[in-house]
Amino acid sequence: MYEVVITPVVPRLSVARRVCSRFAAVYCQAPASVRNTYTNTIYAGKMGKFKYLLAALVAFALVIYQKNVIDTIVEPETMPEDVCWGAVSGKTKNRENAKEVRPFLINITTEVIADLKHRLSNARPLVKPLRNVNFEYGFNSDHLAKIIDHWLNRYDWTARQAYLNTLPQFKTNIFGLDLHFIHAKPPAGSSARTIPLLMLHGWPGSVVEFYKIIPMLTTPVAGRNFVFEVIAPSLPGYGFSDAAARPGMGPAQMGQMFVKLMERLGHEKFYVQGGDWGSVITQAISIIFPDRVYGMHSNMCATTTSLTLSDYVRLALGTYWPSLIVSSETEKSRTYPLSKMFFGFLEESGYMHLQMTKPDTAGVALNDSPVGLAAYILEKFSTWTSTDFKSLPDGGLSKFKIDELLDNVMIYWVTNSMTTAMRLYSEYASNKYRALPHTLAKVKVPAACAIFPNEMTITLALKKLLNREFVNLVRATEMKEGGHFAAFEQPRLLADDIWSTVYEMENIRINSI
Repeated sequence: MYEVVITPVVPRLSVARRVCSRFAAVYCQAPASVRNTYTNTIYAGKMGKFKYLLAALVAFALVIYQKNVIDTIVEPETMPEDVCWGAVSGKTKNRENAKEVRPFLINITTEVIADLKHRLSNARPLVKPLRNVNFEYGFNSDHLAKIIDHWLNRYDWTARQAYLNTLPQFKTNIFGLDLHFIHAKPPAGSSARTIPLLMLHGWPGSVVEFYKIIPMLTTPVAGRNFVFEVIAPSLPGYGFSDAAARPGMGPAQMGQMFVKLMERLGHEKFYVQGGDWGSVITQAISIIFPDRVYGMHSNMCATTTSLTLSDYVRLALGTYWPSLIVSSETEKSRTYPLSKMFFGFLEESGYMHLQMTKPDTAGVALNDSPVGLAAYILEKFSTWTSTDFKSLPDGGLSKFKIDELLDNVMIYWVTNSMTTAMRLYSEYASNKYRALPHTLAKVKVPAACAIFPNEMTITLALKKLLNREFVNLVRATEMKEGGHFAAFEQPRLLADDIWSTVYEMENIRINSI
């Protein structure tokens, strides 16, 4: 703990007090030299608008100062085994004790589909978009009308449901919740060694994102002496998985459920892959249960909470001398100008604040209106694939097959799961969750990052910084194209990187035995 030093003769004291009130504990515990860096930055009058951005960066660095300087060695928490997240009942307890794994088929009643079509056909008229505006104000209502028309008149749920049932699906009860998962194995007769791979989706996606990539991973590949057995669960509260009945179901708690799932399927140790929330859960599993993980692969590696003050100074100076922090032109264009990255994130993160604070309020509207639900979900598939798509009349959504986009929307609609899915944001942002030790720890298992150029989240996934978070970084690949929904948009690129990653990690692991 650092002593608070107050120097009454400093003319910037009033500024320091204002900063102390905003960054309280962290700011006041930092050395005087660090505090002066912040206030001097604010008063750098000749720096123009850049001074505000630099001040924001230094402020953010102060917030994480305790993690990297005051408390650098952290032991992750031990997760309790006697937990029940569901409504307690004899049936639930008996099912848990039996460890039953039950085959599951999607089978939505005709009443649910009839109700959907009634709502679509009786939807209120859409408000016309502004003149010469595409997706800059959100989902363009002219294009939304075309999607709704297709959904109502040409989208065939019977055929789509049959397609979604082509991958083997199951349910099992873990900690009081029925957990839904896809379990795809290599073809019978394959002589290749089978490696278990846990794949985790995020929001507003679902296991639908994995329908193209799973066959690419379970089919043997020339030059590889192994093949994957893929387990892809629906996160608790998403799709056909039960939602928690009480508060506290964050990424770490979900990770514990998935470790238990893999154990139930006979896998004491496995590889894990994820994007979006799946990447956060992947890191939590790797930190809390390192003895269960051969290695992790993420298409949303984040370093923002692991950087030092020196790293943030380099990031700021990189505006003028990029080689201090970036390793390629791709990294440079993704990072600079900082103002574009920073304010672009602010523009696209309004949903996050809403879902972190009032998920149940927003959920009422989204669960009651299929038109609203489609607009809310598909706008993310537009912007998060590429922010440039905002200037296109169709938001770039023609890049995807409309039926596949609607398959994902349907998973949320028929399961009434948008509210419970959004609660994950609130749980993650809670003071109770942020106080868990693993949120301060680093990933020590072998790790790999697939860095897609259009990933819009501020992750600062720069090769010179990744080892701050991933101590045993085996591979970091700059992908040639693609955005946030990698498995859905670029399944071949992502699959190839997973194959190469596990090949490298397996060689290292086997040679070290």
